[in-house]
Amino acid sequence: MKSITVADLAERSGTPLIDVREKDEYAAGHVPGAVNIPMSEIGERLDELPSEAFDVICQVGGRSARVAEALEARGYDVTNVEGGTGEWVAQGRPVEVPSA
Repeated sequence: MKSITVADLAERSGTPLIDVREKDEYAAGHVPGAVNIPMSEIGERLDELPSEAFDVICQVGGRSARVAEALEARGYDVTNVEGGTGEWVAQGRPVEVPSA
């Protein structure tokens, strides 16, 4: 399984980012540009995943690692973000919060 750090993610541009946290976690704040497809729903939402290479993120990296392994086994070009959104926030990076 491929993985990158939060610092690597911050340097990337043009690579889709899928946030696999639950909807309430995502709504509380997420990496700008991330698209929410919760881990609990990913099996029935495979048609929404990018056809090109993409990254997956969760809160600390565990759920996204499991998702990345499962998707890689299905032939997706996917990379896990180590440290997740928690590390992104801890480094003082900006987050998006959807407007109510």
